[in-house]
Amino acid sequence: MGIWMWIMWMAMAKVTVGLAILLRNSCKLKRLRKRRPQLPRGNLGWPLIGETFEFVSYAYSPRPETFMDKRRLLYGKVFKSHLFGSPTIVSTDADVSRFVLQSDAKTFVPSYPKSLTELMGKSSILLINGSLQRRVHGLVGAFFKSPQLKSQITGDMQRYVASSMKNWEDDQIIYVQDEAKLIVFQILVKGLIGLKPSKEMNFLKLQFQEFIAGLMSLPIKLPGSRLYRSLKAKKRMAMLIKEIIQEKRKRKDRHAAALDAVDVLIKDDSEQLTDELISDNMIDLMIPAEDSVPLLITLAVKYLSECPLALRELEEENMQFKTHKSTLGESLQWSDYMSLSFTQNVITETLRMGNIISGIMRKAVRDVEIKGHFIPKGWCVFTYFRSIHLDDQLYKDAYKFNPWRWKEKDMINTSSFTPFGGGQRLCPGLDLARLEASIFLHHLVTNFTWVAEEDHIVNFPTVRMKRRLPIRVTRKR
Repeated sequence: MGIWMWIMWMAMAKVTVGLAILLRNSCKLKRLRKRRPQLPRGNLGWPLIGETFEFVSYAYSPRPETFMDKRRLLYGKVFKSHLFGSPTIVSTDADVSRFVLQSDAKTFVPSYPKSLTELMGKSSILLINGSLQRRVHGLVGAFFKSPQLKSQITGDMQRYVASSMKNWEDDQIIYVQDEAKLIVFQILVKGLIGLKPSKEMNFLKLQFQEFIAGLMSLPIKLPGSRLYRSLKAKKRMAMLIKEIIQEKRKRKDRHAAALDAVDVLIKDDSEQLTDELISDNMIDLMIPAEDSVPLLITLAVKYLSECPLALRELEEENMQFKTHKSTLGESLQWSDYMSLSFTQNVITETLRMGNIISGIMRKAVRDVEIKGHFIPKGWCVFTYFRSIHLDDQLYKDAYKFNPWRWKEKDMINTSSFTPFGGGQRLCPGLDLARLEASIFLHHLVTNFTWVAEEDHIVNFPTVRMKRRLPIRVTRKR
């Protein structure tokens, strides 16, 4: 009997030990599962179309970020959705967005709607990756930052703005958006391909307007479709630009200073920088001249019109500086405009509130974990800048135009303020955008007072003013 009791006790002991081991392993497995990154919560919406229709319907509203706000309350700042035909992780978290922007092509690659990729082409700086992207971006970026180009842009901008404004009469209605587009396009085209106002410039402008109209269109290339007409317009532009490139190659002087971006790129001996690649990228780089920079100028005028205190301080700063330079018998240089601190604060606040670029999309080329969020290979990530820029936790009274918030230099945070993107694909023309806006505002506030008529912002498919921002001007005596 004692032996049987001993055997039973040993058996029970083994079972107890086995259960303990099993329980320990189970707890360990649970801990491992807890540590494993999880796919963010969210809703993929309807089959095929996902939540695209709802996103677009909100995009046309005065507050497009409402689509994101509703989901942030339910799921947090990072959530899953299904947009524009792809399962998507949406980030309204500054740190997650910064990680995506700073990543290279081994982790994320650009992802755009099909119509846009068709129009940009495979050699576009927006789509190429690796060493070629870094080469083109580096060459163009260095040229855009050069004091030589900034001096050229300053002189051209001052002349064009003065020439345009000298024809403005008292009580005349001026459409700021149209004026800004006309001036900026001519200046940027000269900086890109060396073309000055001429029949060719007018031709290029008309073809470009036809081209850009198809960037957010249905991906249908049938004759007569929006995309088809835009592709034809791009082909006509490319032919003109290739002729300019070939003429420049014939008289290329390696030792001569580069006067435009084409000069910079043809000096490079890389066989990858073909005439076709250069031409396509010059067209792509014209997009800020039609959208980004003119809208920055237009929105700044709109916000100033609605904030008399900011307008008064901007006017005082610019008038004092103009008087000071005039007393010294000096003209304003690019560094002078960039040193106007309150003017730069107005531009920064306009970029934050205006969100001319609401966000960017990238596609994961491998499984990625960011702050515990799992992004599967093949999924898109939509870093939505607008929600970050208008987050009350980051910016007090986020919907209030307040240029004074930028007096503290450490306010500009590279995670929470990304109007020009970031990382290797940071917009190379960000300094030029600020410079051109500064010059326009300087001439406007030192020469005119104005009253803005009622107008409102349209946020989709691109940001613009519905009535092109009409203002009624009066010249200062």
